[in-house]
Formats: sequence, structure tokens, C-alpha cells
Amino acid sequence: MPDTRPNILLITTDQQRGDCLGLDPNGPNCLQTPNLDWIGRTGTHFRRGYAECPSCIPARRSLMTGTAPAANGAVGFKGAPWNPPHTLAGELSAAGYQTEMIGKLHLTPPRKRYGFEHLQLADATRGDDNDYVDWLRQYHRRNDVHPGVAHGVSANGWVGRPHHLPEEQMHTFWCIDRTLNFLQKRDPTVPFFLNISFIDPHPPLTPPAHYYQRYIQRDLPSPVVGDWAPEFEGAEKGLDPNAWEICLDDHDMQCARAAYYGMINFIDDQIGRLIQSIGGLADCLIVFTSDHGEMLGDHNLYRKTWPYEASARVPFLIRAPAKWGYPTESVCQSPVGLQDIMPTILDATGVEIPSICTGRSLLPIMQGNTDRVRDYLHGEHSGCYDYSHGNHYVTDGHYKYVWYSQTGREHLFNLQDDPHETHDLAESETLLTPWRNRLIEFLRHRPEGFTDGTNLIAGQTHDALLPDYHPDATYSYL
Repeated sequence: MPDTRPNILLITTDQQRGDCLGLDPNGPNCLQTPNLDWIGRTGTHFRRGYAECPSCIPARRSLMTGTAPAANGAVGFKGAPWNPPHTLAGELSAAGYQTEMIGKLHLTPPRKRYGFEHLQLADATRGDDNDYVDWLRQYHRRNDVHPGVAHGVSANGWVGRPHHLPEEQMHTFWCIDRTLNFLQKRDPTVPFFLNISFIDPHPPLTPPAHYYQRYIQRDLPSPVVGDWAPEFEGAEKGLDPNAWEICLDDHDMQCARAAYYGMINFIDDQIGRLIQSIGGLADCLIVFTSDHGEMLGDHNLYRKTWPYEASARVPFLIRAPAKWGYPTESVCQSPVGLQDIMPTILDATGVEIPSICTGRSLLPIMQGNTDRVRDYLHGEHSGCYDYSHGNHYVTDGHYKYVWYSQTGREHLFNLQDDPHETHDLAESETLLTPWRNRLIEFLRHRPEGFTDGTNLIAGQTHDALLPDYHPDATYSYL
């Protein structure tokens, strides 16, 4: 008998803000993402989707194992050996799925498959152990250079400009080329699990020239700056191109935003190319998300690791196969996280969810049976650019509480009325106290000593790996 289990398509971007979808009511109305909007509108748009640890490595650990950061040992940006007993790809491979990964995996050690049967790996647009770079070098007949970064723009910076390569030579296009080849040559007797993982819109902010021109000429939204944010007397010059706290002049900001939006538009068009090439993906369960966002000048901040919406909130769309008859045009306002993707996919395929998973299946929300799978979501990130930046956040989708683990600074935002977090409510002790107590509950059993059970204790060690980290360990601090 034919295998009737659904094919699974997991599409991930890198550093895409949750509001950077045409479908998002709080996003830039200039941004064109018609294909992603279609996926969201014909399925469920989770408007409060979050990266529990908003930088590349820890976010992908949560996504690939269905575990919160403190359950897998990584609460910040640091590559480390890791031997999880269960992974999303591993469980699906064991269940008979053909599993393929194309693009950025960004886990340690490189080339470890983490349950995938086959990798076409490209964690960056430079480097020597990289299938995309190998292809690009062969294309240009140059083995002594990195053609993909000949534009000279930093891979973590704010400078925006057109890419020097034509779009058919860029990583996003390469991923879809490899995807189409996989789908043509896959085993037709078993279902597939395919993870397409784009590097864009992670800096360098260098879209194809056509996409840059599309946005540089438009009226783009300016950054939002909260009443609590670091202040500058005016635009600055001469700072590090990788700066995480800087005020740009209007033209530089226009260039950065035009490039960022252009990269997202390019991804969307390539997803459209995929959909058109294989007949609409009607029999697939499609999940689209990103590992974290990008501050993009909001609150005079850049890059990721911050607890604010621009950094921690991610696009989060799931479309069930049409034949399942799930509701369409569904919107969920309760908090979900990257740890929920593995349980959701396993639940949809009838594969047992491992007990180590701290995430929750989102199928009940997609089916219209409930509007939430949890009351509160906890996220965190250890200090990265500066040790003092270590932070925790808790949200119910309506409010968000932030605590900086080294300085003790607190924020409270009303996300429903103030979605861009411009007004800090932390001066209200009446509002603040219950949120502080909720974070205490999340941290009560943590080995760092963030709380004595009654108070939060600032200044405790908050490193990227838990104090008792071991590559084979699972943790039960939640």
C-alpha cells in the first residue's frame, strides 16, 4: 500500500524579524512576501512566535530537538560538541522518512548529520568546508578566493548595498536549485522531510541588485526608539561596522533597510519558484520560521541576542495539507517557540514525541481546538557582545517582562497596545511584581543561582553553556 503520511517541508531563514512579512499587521507595508503570506493565510499564522535563545546556534539546537535552551544546555552563542539522544530528523529517519538538509545547519561539529540522511551544507557564504562555496568556486574557476564575499561587506554589519553576483549565483538561489534536484530524484515510495535553510537575510546586507533598487527608492519605515533606549546626540561615524549600538544617519539607515527587505523579498520569490515548479506543495505540511530576528536600528540597537521583539520574535507559519481540512486564515496570539516545531511535526506524522521534548505540539491550535498550548514562554541569552547583556524574558503574548541577569535592569512592555516596545512600564511595581515572580518560577532550579526562590539575584554567572554542561546530558531545570 502507498505511504499516506504527509511530506514535511521545513523552511528556515536566518535573522528574519517576526514583523517582516507582508501578512504581519505591525510590519513594513512596503515589504513584498506574497508566497509566505499565502502559506500563512492558508494555514496558521503564529504572531507570537519566539526564539527562546535568539542567536543562531542555540536557536537551532532548540528547533532540532524540541527542547528549551536550559533543557539542552546552551543558553547563549557558543559552538560545542553535542550528542542529543533525539533529533527531529533522527526520529523521522527512524520512522521511514527520507530526510534531507539543504543550506545552513550551524551545529557542532560541522558535518555531523544530527539525524539527517544527507546534508548539502552551506553554513555561510565563505569558508572551505562548504558545498555552496565549492560550487561557486568551480563556477568561477577560482579555488584561491571566496567569490561570494568579494563585495567586502561584513557578515555581521549594518552596511547595505547590492550584491556583486547575479541572483542565480547566490546562496538562496542555490538552495532552491538543490531542492528541485532532490525532489526530482527522491525515493517516491516513502515520504520526505526536507529542511531548506537559507542564510539570508543575515548580514552581509547584500541582496541582488534588482531587489536593492526596488526598496532603496521607496519610503521605508524609520527605526522605532523607545523611551528607555540608549540616547545619541546624532548620527555617528567612524564606529565598527559590526557595532551593536549605533545611531545611523537617514541615508545609511535607508541603505540598510532597503537591503534587508530586498533579501527577504528575494527569498520569497525563490519560494514561489519552488511552489510553481512542483504544483503548489498541496500534500506537504509546510513550516516556515527563522532562528531569530534583527534589531535593524530599533532602539538604536543592531544584530541579535536581545530580548526585544525585533530580535526575539520570528515569523512562524504552518500550513497543513489541504486534504486534512484544517481551518485556514487562522491567527494565534499566544506564545509559541522554536522548541514547539519538533513536537508539532512528529504529532502530525504519528511519530511518538520523545520525553525529552519540552516543546508542545501546535496541532490543537491549528485544528481550532484551543488558542494556546502554554500560558507563559521563557527565553534568555547570555551576554554575547558584552557580558553585561545577559538577559531573560517572559511573555504571555500580551505583556513581556525582561530582566538583565548581570545588571538587574528590568523592563515591562504591553505588547498588545505597544507592539514595538516604545514605552517601559517597569516603574509600576504593582504591574512588575507578578512578572518578576513568574521569572523566579522559571529559574528556581537553575544551577547558576539566579534566584533564592523569593528574589532575583543579579550578577550570577550567565555563560553560554550551563555550568554542568556535557554533550551527552539532558537537563530538567524547567
